[in-house]
Amino acid sequence: MSTRSSLAPAKPTKSKPEALPEWNLADLYASLDAPEVKADLDRVDADCQAFEETYKGRLADMARSAGAGRALAEAVKRYEALDDLIGRLVSYAGLVHAGDTTDPARAKFYGDVQERITAASSHLLFFTLELNRIDDKLIDAAMADPALGHYRPWLEDMRKEKPYQLEDRVEQLFHEKSVTANGAWNRLFDETIAGLRFEVAGKSLALEPTLNLLQDAREPTRKAAAGALARTFDENLRVFTLITNTLAKDKEISDRWRGFADIADARHLSNRVEREVVEALVAAVHAAYPRLSHRYYALKAKWFGKKRLAHWDRNAPLPWPIADSRPRWPRSPSVSSPSAGSMPPCAPARRRAPSRIRPCRPCILTCCSIIRARRAT
Repeated sequence: MSTRSSLAPAKPTKSKPEALPEWNLADLYASLDAPEVKADLDRVDADCQAFEETYKGRLADMARSAGAGRALAEAVKRYEALDDLIGRLVSYAGLVHAGDTTDPARAKFYGDVQERITAASSHLLFFTLELNRIDDKLIDAAMADPALGHYRPWLEDMRKEKPYQLEDRVEQLFHEKSVTANGAWNRLFDETIAGLRFEVAGKSLALEPTLNLLQDAREPTRKAAAGALARTFDENLRVFTLITNTLAKDKEISDRWRGFADIADARHLSNRVEREVVEALVAAVHAAYPRLSHRYYALKAKWFGKKRLAHWDRNAPLPWPIADSRPRWPRSPSVSSPSAGSMPPCAPARRRAPSRIRPCRPCILTCCSIIRARRAT
C-alpha cells in the first residue's frame, strides 16, 4: 500500500488568512464522504467473514497435508491483503482525525471507521491464534516451501506472542472491548488536549504555539508560557488523573491475564527487544546524568548568569554572546581581529589535536563555547 504523505498548503480564506498546511491524503482517499471509503468498508466486512468461513478450524489439517507450505502461504497472502486494506482505512481515518481533533465531523468519521474495522477484524482473530497452535516442527517443515518461506520473518515474529495468547473467546472479548476501553480513553485524552487553550500575554493559544514560546529568546515570554501551561493543566488535573489511572489499571488487567511478569514486558515484546537490553540502556543513561545532563544544565545556568536554571529556560536558546566567552583578540600588527571567513590562530592546532589543547583567546566565539562546554565540570 502506498502511504506517501505530502503537505499541501491550505488555500487562505478571509476567516483564516494564514491557514496552516494540511496533509494531502488523496493517495489514500479523496475525502471523508468519498464513495471509495464506503466501498472499502463494505469490502472489508464481506472479505473478513469469507476468510473466516474458509479457514477457521482448518489450519492444523492444512499444516499436516502434503502441500502444507503452498496452502498456508495462500492463506497468509489473503490475510496480508486484508490487513493492507484495513491499514489503509485506519491510517486515513486516524490522519484525518489528527488533523483537527476538535472537529465533530472528523471525530464522528474516526469513531465510525474504528467501530466498523473492529467488528470486521474480529473475524480475523482466529488466524494468528490457530497458526501459533500448530506444532513448531510442522511449521518449520512447511516453511521449507519457498511460498511460505517468504513469510518466515513474520511467522517467527508472530510466534513470539504464543506464550501470552489467551483462549479464542477471551481474545475476541479483549478485541471488541478495545473501542470502549483503552481506545476510548486515549481518544478522550487527545481531544481534551486539543481543546485546551492557554492565556499568554492576552492571547488564547493552543498547546503547540504555547510550547513553542518556551524556546523564545525573551525570558519574560518563556516564563509567561510556562505559567499558562501550569495553570491550565492544573485546572484539568482531575480528568487527566482519571485517564491515567484508568489506562494503568486497564493495562494491569491485560498484563495479568496474559502472564506478563513486568509492566514493561508487553512493550519489550512488541518492540522485539529483551528486557535486559533495555535495562542496560536505562542504567547507562542514568549513570551518565552527572557527566552529561547535570553538567550541561549547570553550564547553561552559568551562561544565563543564574545559580540554578529555571524550568522555563531548559529549551531557551543560548544567550548571545555567551557570558564570559567573549574572545579577546590580540592587538598586534601580525594578528588582526578575524573577519568573516578568516581562520583563528588556534585552528591548525585544534585540527591536529582537538581534545588535547585548551581554547586560546584568539578563537571565534562558537569554537570557544563548544570547547568550554566540553571541558566544564
